Amino acid sequence: MADKNFLSWVGFKGEESNASKTNLAAGSASLDRIRELESQLNDLRSRRDITGLSKEEFEILATETAMSIIRTAQQREAKANSSAEKVLNESKKLASSTLEQAEAKAKSLLTQAESRGRKYIEAAESDASDILSQANSEAEDLLTSKKREGGAITATAKREADRLILEASTEVSEYRNWLAGVISEAERLYRIQSQSLDSAENAISQSRARLESAFNRLAELQKQVVSAISPDGTPSADAKVAAKISAAKNGETKSAAKKAPGKKSATKKRR
Repeated sequence: MADKNFLSWVGFKGEESNASKTNLAAGSASLDRIRELESQLNDLRSRRDITGLSKEEFEILATETAMSIIRTAQQREAKANSSAEKVLNESKKLASSTLEQAEAKAKSLLTQAESRGRKYIEAAESDASDILSQANSEAEDLLTSKKREGGAITATAKREADRLILEASTEVSEYRNWLAGVISEAERLYRIQSQSLDSAENAISQSRARLESAFNRLAELQKQVVSAISPDGTPSADAKVAAKISAAKNGETKSAAKKAPGKKSATKKRR
C-alpha cells in the first residue's frame, strides 16, 4: 500500500495500463530505482550528514530527488507503455493466428462430427424402429390384459356401487321416517305450547280486566266515602245516621249531667 501511494505521488500511472504484467514490471523497476536513490542518499549521508543541511538546502535536495524520481518514473512509464503496446500487438497477432487455427480445427471437427452424427443417427433410427415395434407389441399385449382387468374391476365396482346405493337408499328412507316422526312430534308440542300460551294469555287478560274493574270500584267507593264524610268526621249525606249520631251525643251529655249531682252529695256527706 505504501508503494502504491508513493508511485501515485510521483505521478506514475502504471495502473492505467491494460496489461497486468506490464504494471508489475513497471512497479518492480520503480522499486529498483527507489532502492538506487536510497543508496545514493546513504552515500550522500556518508559524505555529508544530511541533518546538518539548512532548510533551503534540504528542500533543494528533496526537490531534486523528487524530480529525479518523477523523471525516472515517467521514463519507466513510457517504456512500460511501449512494451505493453508491443505485447498487445503480439497478443493480437497471436490471438488472430490462434483463432484462425481454432476455426480451421473446429470446421474439421464439425465435418467429422457431422459424419459421425449421421452414422449414429442412422444406427439410432434402426434401433428406435426395432424398439418401437417391440414396444407396440408389448403395449398391445399390456392393453389387452389391462382391458380384461379393467372389465373385472368395473363389474366388481358396479356390484359394490349397487350395494352401497341400496344401503344408502335404505338408510335415507329410515332417516326420512325418523325425521317425519320428529317433525310430527315437534308440531304436536308446538300446538300444545301454542294452546297453553293462548289460554295463559286469555287468563292474564281476564285477570287484568277483573283487576281494572275492581280498581274502578274501589276508586268509586273511595269517592263516595270521601263525599259522605264531612270535615268534622260526621256523615253529611245520610240523615238517619246523622240523627243517630246526634242522639248518641245528647245521651252522653245527659248521663254526664246526672253523674255530676251525685258526686256533689257524696262530697257533702263526707263533710
